[in-house]
Amino acid sequence: MIDLGSFFSRQDPPLLGLDISSSSVKLVELSRNKAGNLVLDRCAIEPLEKGWITDGNVEKFDEVAEAVRRVVKKSGTKTRSVAMALPASAVITKKIILPGGLSDLELEAQVESEANQYIPFSLDEVSLDFCVLGPSTTSTGDVEVLIAASRKEKVQDRQGLAEAAGLKPIVVDVESYASRLATARLIENLPNKGTDTLVALFEVGAMTTSMQVIKNDEVLYERDQAFGGAQLTQLIVRQYGFSPEEAESKKRSGDLPEDYESGVLKPFVDSMAQEIGRALQFFFTSTPHNKVDYVMLAGGSSALRGLTESVTQQTTFAAMQVDPFQGMTIGNNVKEKKMRRELASYLTSCGLALRRFLR
Repeated sequence: MIDLGSFFSRQDPPLLGLDISSSSVKLVELSRNKAGNLVLDRCAIEPLEKGWITDGNVEKFDEVAEAVRRVVKKSGTKTRSVAMALPASAVITKKIILPGGLSDLELEAQVESEANQYIPFSLDEVSLDFCVLGPSTTSTGDVEVLIAASRKEKVQDRQGLAEAAGLKPIVVDVESYASRLATARLIENLPNKGTDTLVALFEVGAMTTSMQVIKNDEVLYERDQAFGGAQLTQLIVRQYGFSPEEAESKKRSGDLPEDYESGVLKPFVDSMAQEIGRALQFFFTSTPHNKVDYVMLAGGSSALRGLTESVTQQTTFAAMQVDPFQGMTIGNNVKEKKMRRELASYLTSCGLALRRFLR
């Protein structure tokens, strides 16, 4: 008997994008409407306390698992399948060339054999995956394959957090790959569909700012720098004598003294723009390039008042804050005003949610 479900169920099975960073847990759920356009069904953020996640490592498992439970409850979703990500520093990736026409089993055996050369751990200690990227551009008849490997305990930590919150982990991705997937949609909306456009993407986190320079879906340059929004919290503590928790809370709510904008925020924004300018100079001195077409800013701290203007002025390149939900229909369950305030925090979780349509 024919299973009619396979004919009529065109929709990919629901999938949550769950991004766990050092400062918060972000959740996004997407679908497509009858016209095939993307719909933002749900999004939610739950803050994490400093030290719960350090350098991508889960230091306070129970507390983070509880925050994941809260963000799921806050979002109101009934979906339980989830895509998560590890920081790029926890994953070894390598592109290799293999003969075309291999069966899946032969491909797997070849990948394992090649992986031994590039992974500094026993294969028993790692979670290993690969995907065929397409025909090799340098070797006729061969294919380009991307290998990704991470220590098993890193993957199990993420899986454990999901399972502790009643979720089922389906995909474990790399954070920078997920943010790139979400950014690719936005680049397509640039003039000439973004073809041959050089985009510098800066994700400003609490402790670290990561930079990726992208052209035609290829990453030309990557770099992490140790500056982020937590430094602004420290300045608020020093200036006004608040506790770190109080300073973080007041920073989020905007409940700060009158001189905050001129005395603390503006100097910090200007120094952040200088750091971004410096990072671009590193890119120019280590590659043949001497300009970028656009600077895209993402991450919670990229929403600081005046940052896009300051970056444009400092670098002379057009800067814009990322809107990962650009061009999407906003669902009835989304509190749009709150979502608009937190937009730039959702880039990675949006990329993870987009995995629903790539499987």
